[in-house]
Amino acid sequence: MRSAWLAAAGGAIILGSGATAAPITIHAGRLLAVPGQAVRGASTIVVDNGRIVSVTAGYQPAAGQLIDLKDKTVLPGLIDAHVHLDSDRAGNEGLLSEFTESVPLRTYEAQWNGMKTLRAGFTTVRNLGDGEAGASLALRDAIARGWVQGPRIVTAAQSISTTGGHMDGRNGTNDMVDAHSSTQHLCDGPADCRRAIRLQVSRGADVIKIATTGGVNSGTGLMTRMEQDEAEALIRTAHAYGKKVAVHSHGRDGTKLALRNGADSIEHGTDMDDETVRLFKTANACYVPTLSTVNGYLERLAKDPNAYPPAVKKQIDWRIGITGQSLAKAHPAGVRICFGTDAGVSKHGRNADEFEWMVKFGMTPAQAIKAATVNNAELLGLSSEIGTIEPGKSADLIAVAGDPLADVKVLKTIAFVMARGEMVSRP
Repeated sequence: MRSAWLAAAGGAIILGSGATAAPITIHAGRLLAVPGQAVRGASTIVVDNGRIVSVTAGYQPAAGQLIDLKDKTVLPGLIDAHVHLDSDRAGNEGLLSEFTESVPLRTYEAQWNGMKTLRAGFTTVRNLGDGEAGASLALRDAIARGWVQGPRIVTAAQSISTTGGHMDGRNGTNDMVDAHSSTQHLCDGPADCRRAIRLQVSRGADVIKIATTGGVNSGTGLMTRMEQDEAEALIRTAHAYGKKVAVHSHGRDGTKLALRNGADSIEHGTDMDDETVRLFKTANACYVPTLSTVNGYLERLAKDPNAYPPAVKKQIDWRIGITGQSLAKAHPAGVRICFGTDAGVSKHGRNADEFEWMVKFGMTPAQAIKAATVNNAELLGLSSEIGTIEPGKSADLIAVAGDPLADVKVLKTIAFVMARGEMVSRP
């Protein structure tokens, strides 16, 4: 058994690293076991070997170690369906780091960002794209093996776009740099796009990420950057391999193109009309708004007005001005909403900022929490494993002071985190 340290923190027993004595009994003052359903009062949760064994009413006698959360609200570990763990920097700073820092260092940064995310209560993330070296693939496997601590990772490996599209790292760089840039994830024409999908599958991608439009941060514009036959080839091939497809899209034309071809989720979806909303419902696709990217933009610009190149800054201003309008249109119409932050554009560890934005643009706290648990578990294909606190599921749970259904901001201060039955240290 690995060494561990115990400390009292806010009434809870917290384990630093290593295995815990099993079983573990948790006394919860209030329990949101299944977001979307009623909150329970005093409850007892028993955890053994990383799994939830039982959930019962009242405070039952402890079996093994007792964790006292009687003054807390306990809910399932949160899920962020859109992160980029390999960097917490953007704009000119982020671009420079890609030329000055080693691949191993970026992998360590991914683990560092993963721990920020885990300590913030997000026990599972979907990493939607990193560099050719595959930091998220390595980190996913290291966490699964118990070599390092971090959130459960579902990863897309390297994101795919057409040449000159949002994922083309040569945009805005000179020919000498271009000669050394990765292009294996770029495709042109249906046959080449099928190759790009198969490559990421062979590397171990859990999900596929493509871009049908340009992007804010790449300065490539917001219009469609892909043809019908390319989108069809990408999505159909991914589905043939059993992989869901997350689609980066800002402009409505790119979103419609993706939805008509069976996309499983739309990331950003910044500009929508009524037809877009209808297509969402027909496809039963999830909308991942990533509204809190605005926080990252505003903070970096406040620190340095020249943090971004002029072409990118122009698109950032557009993004700031329009953010939230699509959610305000899609949610009342019955579009399924999933929770994602695009952390890396916004800051890792502050993922819960997204909840405030979702509530600001029309969702109730209960609906926003369901988006980050039940809905995201379904999107990731992990409903049997995570998203609720029920017997047989992974022991991923968090606790907060106060009532998140009354004030969603309490989710920004996490008092207790358990991931896969192991308690997570607080710095």
